[in-house]
Amino acid sequence: MSHDTQAFRDRYRAGIHPLYNVWLHGGFVLLYGAACLAFFIGSLSDVKPWEWLVVPTALVFFNWGEYSIHKNLGHHKTRAGSMFYKRHTGDHHSFFIAGKMTWESARDWRVILFPAWLIVFYSIGLFAAWWLLSFVNTNVAALFATTLLAGYLSYEVFHACEHLPAKHPISRLPWISHMRRLHELHHRRDLMQTHNFNLVFPLMDWLKGSLHWEPLEQENSMTRMQHEVEIARSPELVLAYASSATRWPEWHPSSLRVDGPAGPLPAGSHFEEDIHAGGRAGHLSWDVTEYSPGRLWRATAKGTHGLELVLTYECESSGSGTRFVRTLEYGFSGLAMQIANWLVMRSKIDRESVESMKQLKEMAERAIDKSSTRQHDLA
Repeated sequence: MSHDTQAFRDRYRAGIHPLYNVWLHGGFVLLYGAACLAFFIGSLSDVKPWEWLVVPTALVFFNWGEYSIHKNLGHHKTRAGSMFYKRHTGDHHSFFIAGKMTWESARDWRVILFPAWLIVFYSIGLFAAWWLLSFVNTNVAALFATTLLAGYLSYEVFHACEHLPAKHPISRLPWISHMRRLHELHHRRDLMQTHNFNLVFPLMDWLKGSLHWEPLEQENSMTRMQHEVEIARSPELVLAYASSATRWPEWHPSSLRVDGPAGPLPAGSHFEEDIHAGGRAGHLSWDVTEYSPGRLWRATAKGTHGLELVLTYECESSGSGTRFVRTLEYGFSGLAMQIANWLVMRSKIDRESVESMKQLKEMAERAIDKSSTRQHDLA
């Protein structure tokens, strides 16, 4: 972190009132917002199909308002918006810069969330709009106010999520991850006055040509799982068994059938596998990239549904024989499969991997015993 940014953070934190409580701040915004939403929704009655068209119309209106206020008041100093400009460009963009976007303590959320009084001020305008529109149509009035208030709350929630640590589970959600990247680019000094003003959905940025995207230099959307087990046999024998792909169906519950050479597979080997992992059937084409007997085996694969993965086996001597570590890294190219993976598949794959370690221990010890017995009989 640059010295100037750290110095600003220290000064800003020192200026926060000792009695400030972020949970009271955020809790008030959410509870007050929920109460207003309940009021507006409670005034709905027998909504006709055409009246629901107010919702997408109001969403577009809110998206335009978010874009316009953020751009014209948050990043251009005006007499009417001087307070917002100071809090946004002066404080928020000095506290968070591209590459240093995450908060370090809960009190840092003070520079992320809008002031608590702002939702009250905003709701007064919504109640006025609701009252005026109710003379025309009570359902239109309620749907319009509900949508705009939901937009405000979603802005607060998304903005908070876009400043979470990169490794936080919420940060890895597909849409949050995408908007988080757009927001980080907005925090670049050369882009903050011209690009990426939408925080929830970049509709106006797209329409007005201010949408800017750059992938991370080392962007990694792979799911990573690592499991280990102690096996009462030597590292050389354990890795030789585990890297014999044709024997995977013996111990891995996801492996259905393997077509390839028998025995431990050296670098340069190729084989095919039918699988049923995470609740889905598929096919993998494997290439072994590294094999060091008794130490390391690694292979990569491409499969159906845009699946790519890297599998690594590592062995080292331990008091009871071998400490075997299996690392699986995988990802999908399509958004639908990425969402399915996050919601359902990864937990199933993790359970299957845990079970595979138990079965590997049992089957490896049994198979190596049989092999040793045969060799002894031949001798």
